[in-house]
Amino acid sequence: MISIAGRPIGAAHPPYVVAEMSGNHNGSLAQALAIVDAVAASGAHALKLQTYRADTLTVDCDGPAFRIGDGHELWGGEHLYQLYERAHTPWEWHEPIFERAREHGLTAFSSPFDPSAVELLEKLGTPAYKIASSEIVDLPLIRLAASTGKPLIISTGMASAGEIEAAVTAAREAGCGQLAVLSCTASYPASPAESNLRALPLLAALTGAVVGVSDHTPGLGAALAAVALGACLIEKHVTTSRSEGGVDAAFSLEPGELLALVVESERAWQSLGSPVIGPRPSEREGLRFRRSLHVVRDVRAGEPVTPDNVRSIRPAGGLPPEAAAQVMGRRFTHDVAFGTPLTWDLV
Repeated sequence: MISIAGRPIGAAHPPYVVAEMSGNHNGSLAQALAIVDAVAASGAHALKLQTYRADTLTVDCDGPAFRIGDGHELWGGEHLYQLYERAHTPWEWHEPIFERAREHGLTAFSSPFDPSAVELLEKLGTPAYKIASSEIVDLPLIRLAASTGKPLIISTGMASAGEIEAAVTAAREAGCGQLAVLSCTASYPASPAESNLRALPLLAALTGAVVGVSDHTPGLGAALAAVALGACLIEKHVTTSRSEGGVDAAFSLEPGELLALVVESERAWQSLGSPVIGPRPSEREGLRFRRSLHVVRDVRAGEPVTPDNVRSIRPAGGLPPEAAAQVMGRRFTHDVAFGTPLTWDLV
């Protein structure tokens, strides 16, 4: 189990839902604050930002290696520097965004992408850090974030088992005592068919960490399925409206969908229960209404048992239906009233 801002996260608790703003603010602080308001109203547990500038991620070079492939569904052919310039959250916005979240009682934290981002987030009192999938190989960044003593969440999109182990080891050796590791498919949007959620128990065994999912698929299905396989934390991108656009809007949840995720993920967690087979406490009343053999008309002593006077009906209390073949043709030992459960002493 780990804890972020006093909220425990682990198998014994409902899933922790993190709403990722990303670049869906469309360059407007007012829109960013509206997203904070919507996330708070949904009941999600945390809002997450991404803390970078274009020049902390790349350089303004237009060579082929610095362009996204033409076949990309959302950003095909875009120049990396220009995409990051459009999508980044200005550093001067962080404080008002964090403050708005605090006004709502909503936890806010971020993904840093370089040491200067960690420095900014420390000044803002971030309660946790998230390492993005592409940064899982940046072990110095992981060590720096871990050295703050804050809980650390690492996304594993694209990573091999060896890369995941190296990142986890780096975090723990740098002082991280609270670690969560997220299954992730780092494509945008991601196909549910590539989610490989059955690997979640394997990820937990490999890392010994709390596990969850950073989900870029459309809708709620993959995230809810992940809960059944042990996900304790769910991260989804959010927007106020997909129709308004935004760099990640196509695979982001709208406020009503985020609310549904919060409600349904807790229901999914509640439904896991225990690995036992047998009647549930709530089924005790239902046990009274199983079928059993009853006398269905008044009979006299000496009368034979026939399908006309003994039937399998609800409620329970009489012999099991399987006993019908054994009692047919026998005779009643004394008078029996209509509605009496049939027992062996009556025949």
